[in-house]
Amino acid sequence: MSSTSSTLSRPAPPGAAHDAGPPRRRTRIRAVPEARWAAAALVLFLIALPPYLSGAPAWTWGALFAAVYATGGWEPGRAGLRALREKTLDVDLLMVVAALGAAAIGQVLDGALLIVIFATSGALEAIATARTADSVRGLLDLAPATATRIADDGAEETVPTGRLAVGEIVLVRPGERVGADGRVLDGASEVDQATITGEPLPVAKGAGDEVFAGTLNGTGALRVKVERDPSDSVIARIVAMVEEASETKAPTQLFIEKVEQRYSIGMVAATVALFVLPLAFGAALGPTLLRAMTFMIVASPCAVVLAIMPPLLSAIANAGRHGVLVKSAVVMERLGQVDAVALDKTGTLTEGTPRVTGVRPLAASGLTEDEVLRLAAAAEHPSEHPLARAVVDAARARGLDIPPARDFGSAPGTGVSATVEGRTVAVGSPVRLSVGHLGRSAVHAAAGLEEEGRTAVLVTLDGEPAGVLGIADRLRAEAAATVAALGGLTGATPVLVTGDNPRAAARLAAEVGITDVRAGLLPQDKVTAVREMARAGRKVLVVGDGVNDAPALAAAHTGIAMGRAGSDLALETADAVVVRDELATVPAVVRLSRRARRLVVQNLVVASVFITGLVIWDLAGTLPLPLGVAGHEGSTVVVGLNGLRLLADGAWRRARSGTQR
Repeated sequence: MSSTSSTLSRPAPPGAAHDAGPPRRRTRIRAVPEARWAAAALVLFLIALPPYLSGAPAWTWGALFAAVYATGGWEPGRAGLRALREKTLDVDLLMVVAALGAAAIGQVLDGALLIVIFATSGALEAIATARTADSVRGLLDLAPATATRIADDGAEETVPTGRLAVGEIVLVRPGERVGADGRVLDGASEVDQATITGEPLPVAKGAGDEVFAGTLNGTGALRVKVERDPSDSVIARIVAMVEEASETKAPTQLFIEKVEQRYSIGMVAATVALFVLPLAFGAALGPTLLRAMTFMIVASPCAVVLAIMPPLLSAIANAGRHGVLVKSAVVMERLGQVDAVALDKTGTLTEGTPRVTGVRPLAASGLTEDEVLRLAAAAEHPSEHPLARAVVDAARARGLDIPPARDFGSAPGTGVSATVEGRTVAVGSPVRLSVGHLGRSAVHAAAGLEEEGRTAVLVTLDGEPAGVLGIADRLRAEAAATVAALGGLTGATPVLVTGDNPRAAARLAAEVGITDVRAGLLPQDKVTAVREMARAGRKVLVVGDGVNDAPALAAAHTGIAMGRAGSDLALETADAVVVRDELATVPAVVRLSRRARRLVVQNLVVASVFITGLVIWDLAGTLPLPLGVAGHEGSTVVVGLNGLRLLADGAWRRARSGTQR
């Protein structure tokens, strides 16, 4: 996503407090029933484990394990029964039955562990779902609750933005958010529209320019004619697209869930047959029940579940230690399936903060680079504009002494001026500042910088051009290497999808080695691009950071958000979050996912061999229950330990370096 910092997390500007809607409520973890039950089950399990392992009397741990079954099995059991009423047998109910069956023949610990694993998995999924819904609802808070409408007689009245109609005129004062999508009738200002387009710098707006609801006005006043109904604004459509993409996204399932129906029905039917048929032919109840229970234990999918979960959970834990939060085992599995990547520009491939990338003094001024930058920083120092901060930061980075400025003045969309050391210094747009007084060298220098995709800022001294500054969003150091790594993993160079202007996008794409550039995109355009790739049979990974990327993140096969600068909506919508903004971790986590998937396959082979052998033994002969349990538990231990290999730091180092072992 493109914005350097979501307006959801920015402090409100002066004068905008009255715009803010009610604070967005975030679902607390303890408010999610699945989380409460899972936490209770886990605590009870941990309390019961020491006395059980130490051989203490059963009364010290029996009731605790019973409570584990009750608290942890409640939610999955209820879900399984609901599915059963719809004539569907799912893995939730099967796991509860298997756990109860294990307890019935004395394997209390095994059943309790299975209950805890399933309860925790369900809780994590429920929390993620609730938090995503919170962020989608909170997105509408970007648009102000009220707007100042101008009547035909010129009178001003404050009205709810939802009551604005197409054709009406609204006044947007400095520091306020725009109340509706429309077009500027008069006035001049700079509007921060990063939430919509992802552009890293505020955009100068004047008569005839389009503005979007929810974007932040700068220091000038604007009169805007409403051109879209509030329900059809770009910000409202972002909400609708996120919700639609989340609802229509194909259900995600782990491998075992894809075969759970047939396996579950087959196992239950076989267990019942092993119990009922021998009794029908006069077999004794005790031995028959023992054989049926032995069969259910050795045929239960415990080993298969543990064959899948430990590699994926270990990969999640390892990635988390190294700054990548993967939200579920399903996501970790899906990351290894991606074969196409779409990357946002601002805040993803770039740092999302404007910086001075070049200082070009004009020969006629007789000034050096440092002198031009020093004077510009002095004039810009009182300003809060992002470009001003970039100029001041650049001067400080060079260790320059910034002199005090007097008579500071700012003109919206034009620039600033001040008296520095007795001389008048102006800094601003080459187009609007001192029009008609620019020499050829100044025009040439500004044009050259703009052709390179940078923002040109003219510095004048006593009305004469003194130099031109080039300002751009700085590329992340690891961007080119990440693009190359993702291209190698997927077999196709990533696509750049950005709301920024085509020149800036093309310049950056050339630096990182991207050839497919799609610039000037609104949020719905990004979704269209992702869906086009999906229709071509690609499993698309989208990496972004802003509100405007959220619909694409939701529509993608897998979405990853940049954590530090990411908007709340992006962080909740994405399947994974790069917490430390280390772009190089994206290909690393994809490699880790692929290794986890290979371990899953290995484990499934081991588990299948054990289960098949034990089942055949039980059906063809007489499998002693202790031996059956030992074989079942042995396979569980083997696949569990194999999956835990991904916990080691060496697994991440190999994934980061691209070494496959």
